[in-house]
Amino acid sequence: MICPRCASNQGDDIKFCTSCGANLQAVRDAMQAADSAGKFNWNNTWVAEMFMSGQANELRKQEMERRLGITPEVKRYNEIKAGVIVSCVGIAVSIFLFFIMGAIANQTSHDGELLRSIWLAGLIPFMVGVALIINGVIVSKKMVEVMEREQNKAKGLEEGPAPRGLRSPHTNEFIPVNYSVTDSTTRHLENSERKVNR
Repeated sequence: MICPRCASNQGDDIKFCTSCGANLQAVRDAMQAADSAGKFNWNNTWVAEMFMSGQANELRKQEMERRLGITPEVKRYNEIKAGVIVSCVGIAVSIFLFFIMGAIANQTSHDGELLRSIWLAGLIPFMVGVALIINGVIVSKKMVEVMEREQNKAKGLEEGPAPRGLRSPHTNEFIPVNYSVTDSTTRHLENSERKVNR
């Protein structure tokens, strides 16, 4: 090994330079750390994702969504929004096809009825959009509630059982009494004053 400070040739097993005293072991460690940091890691590539099991891939996807702040509620709203957009596109396609195919059917003498009914193809995206809206409003809402319950259970298990203790007292539970604690004491003092005066 060549010493980086004085450029003298040193043996590989020597910890300190015999000429200038530089720490050669620290230099070796730094060079090895740089080599290992520069190595390519296949686990961070899309190739690794291909070989992941379904469960591992799902866990990775959930972790990414958690980091991005995509909650189940946000996904539900996105699904409803997509349903509204697709339904509107379906209506627009139906209207467009109705007028275009009607105009083409008027120009041709045969198969006019077939051309006029092509506008029904726009109902396909409309129905898909309606299905997305229904799924977002009804089904996904139930799924969000189930996931929130599961998260609350998991949080409860992490925090441990609630500490046992006495409940706080309610003063309205006491039985009302017609005398005070000091009544007997006051009467006792009055009786003792009368005895002294006699």
